[in-house]
Amino acid sequence: MKLQDKVALVTGAASGLGLATCRALAEAGARIVGVDRDEAGLARLADTLGGSVAVRTVDVADEASVRSAIDHAVETFGALHVAVNCAGVADSAKTVSRGAAFPLATWDKVIAVNLTGTFNVIRFAALAMTANEPDDNGERGVIVNTASGAATQGQVGQAAYSASKAGVMGLTLPVARDLAEHGIRVVSIAPGLFDTSMVAGLPETVSRSIIERMILFPSRMGQAGEFGGLVRHIAENPYINATTISIDAGARMMPR
Repeated sequence: MKLQDKVALVTGAASGLGLATCRALAEAGARIVGVDRDEAGLARLADTLGGSVAVRTVDVADEASVRSAIDHAVETFGALHVAVNCAGVADSAKTVSRGAAFPLATWDKVIAVNLTGTFNVIRFAALAMTANEPDDNGERGVIVNTASGAATQGQVGQAAYSASKAGVMGLTLPVARDLAEHGIRVVSIAPGLFDTSMVAGLPETVSRSIIERMILFPSRMGQAGEFGGLVRHIAENPYINATTISIDAGARMMPR
């Protein structure tokens, strides 16, 4: 898909992978609808990208909130061509710890945001995309979801997070099959260890130890712009569909 003048909705747009994705797609000429729960972060995004972006406070786990955001994108820019799911939480707990079972509230929160929230965006974005005129390839839209290396290599305390991301990987093929008749592609990305706010608080010695034990080459954490660049490539390459792409420098997670 040629991104010039196309419309892209990005969740988790206020920081990290979502923010980098907004920048990458805007650089390609797309108009951006950035959504997040972080109002201050969205204001900074709007200041950075100016008139090419519209922002909206959204809870992806809430159906009405997502539906309203999709409607806002279409009303503001006239259509929706790309949707990128970057919103996520990584709350953790052991299955049994200090004589107590895994808190169900933590499980429900992680599944609601990471898995149900992703599917909320998928279903309403896809519905909006079906109204688009197909391009020369017969394409009406592209949906990119964020899974994780933890989907298959989850660490201690990541039962909910890993399950939610494995669910994102699992829905990729059937949803792509559902939407093929409409000319809509569905692809997921499984990032490894990235230098985002989720790891920003780690001491330098801890982060260096993680890198040395888990990552092959290059020996560093991923940069958010590298993720954003992959999203752009997926959007622009019409033959990528129904798969999950790892971007992890060959990382293999340890139990802890």
